[in-house]
Amino acid sequence: MTSGPVLYARSRRAPATAGALLASAVLLGAGAVADGAADPRLTVLAVALAVAAAAPGLGGQDAALDRTAAIRWVPLRAAHVLLIAAAVTLVLLAAQTAGRDPVTAAFLLRDAAGLTGLAALGAVVFGAEYAWTPVVGWPAVTLFAPPDPGGVGGWLLAPPDAGAAAWTAGALLAAGVTGYAAAGPRR
Repeated sequence: MTSGPVLYARSRRAPATAGALLASAVLLGAGAVADGAADPRLTVLAVALAVAAAAPGLGGQDAALDRTAAIRWVPLRAAHVLLIAAAVTLVLLAAQTAGRDPVTAAFLLRDAAGLTGLAALGAVVFGAEYAWTPVVGWPAVTLFAPPDPGGVGGWLLAPPDAGAAAWTAGALLAAGVTGYAAAGPRR
């Protein structure tokens, strides 16, 4: 018989998410080995790919069945969002160490936390199946717009010690965890 956490992970598409996370790690690791230094833009792309793949898992296969479950959803949902951010950070940090000049852990943590918060907000506003849209949209604008490293809009590519970027990512994560834990994905 399968246990509760395993069933929860399978219903939230954890195997597919793990595959996408490994693919983004390979992308990041290959980029670091190719030129010897981790490109921040490639790092943002890898983080966005991993978080976007995990975003549909913020909703179950059947919303009506989830509503009837006799479990406390608030802590489980909050832990799910934080686990996505932690897994993305740790796996990509390990993958990019092949380069001579890797991106710092603070940079990866900030971007993973902010994009995971965006995914959680996307699940609340658009539903789990479209929770990936803000995760793809914000980096697309950031990567192709004129650089804004000091502003709130350019927090993804800001230096690791940029205070505005850290506050923006933290606010996105806090809003995402709070909103998703309280409301869950849109039905």
